[in-house]
Amino acid sequence: MSSVQSNNTTPLAAMVTISAQIPEHAMTAAILGTERAGHGVRIRADGLIATVGYVVMDADQIWITSHGGQGSPAYVIAQDFDSGIALVKTTMPVGLDYLPLGSRDRVAEGRPMTVYRHGETVFHCEVVGKREFAGRWEYMLEEALYTAPPCNNWAGAALVGNDDRLYGIGSLLMDIPGTAEGTVLGNMFIPIDLVAPYLDELCEFGQRNKPARPWLGTLIQEYEGKLVVTGVYRDCPADRAGIKPGDFILSIDDEPVNCLSDMFRKVWSMGSAGVEIPVIISTSGKMRTCLINSIDRAVFHQRLLMGPVN
Repeated sequence: MSSVQSNNTTPLAAMVTISAQIPEHAMTAAILGTERAGHGVRIRADGLIATVGYVVMDADQIWITSHGGQGSPAYVIAQDFDSGIALVKTTMPVGLDYLPLGSRDRVAEGRPMTVYRHGETVFHCEVVGKREFAGRWEYMLEEALYTAPPCNNWAGAALVGNDDRLYGIGSLLMDIPGTAEGTVLGNMFIPIDLVAPYLDELCEFGQRNKPARPWLGTLIQEYEGKLVVTGVYRDCPADRAGIKPGDFILSIDDEPVNCLSDMFRKVWSMGSAGVEIPVIISTSGKMRTCLINSIDRAVFHQRLLMGPVN
């Protein structure tokens, strides 16, 4: 018997497609584009939709289309930067079906899973890993879900078990190291249980009801055992501290860092947004210390959406 919560339908009925328009002056416009599309999945009877954050980040217009073809404008309820999951609601009901939520604790490597995407046939895969993921945009998951073979059109797709529960939200297509076959091409899914316990507070406050992590405003890549700055957002803390693309990050608070996860853990361990972060960088072979006055990333996004930075 299906565990979908209305009309005994399949998980496909809980899927929606998302189209988002982003202002040209938004923080992520240059990197992610001003027109975005992806999937979402209803996760509660009140119509709450979960998707991957980058599909709707900075959006000023969102349109949702249901599996049955109903459409409605929508708005972002919450953008959880820690998990990378966004919550969206429509202004008008576009369907009743939703998926109950599962826990990654019940997902073992080798478990068969199904990927659901709005308007497409289902895609069968299996879990090939449960491990850390660190992204260059100051993002890290202690345990992400990795699946193979690779699924195209993955953004916001639903990773569903044979119990018809939602276990993950589609985030990336990537090479997955450390599998039995070595490195394989597959997908990274964000575990839905990273937000499941906090849905009420996310809906009430727009983010987790806790102090925000310190954010620097950098894009950093691991390269031959070093951390190189590949991008800096205009007028962000790192920009104001004089950090430029091409600089190498050597240490945080006098502790050497040589991988993204080490760096992020060190920065986040120093306190909440607003804490000063001492960073030693190397520019053209010359070392110098920068003091970065961190901020709440959500505040920076909101400030830019009010208008271009002069």
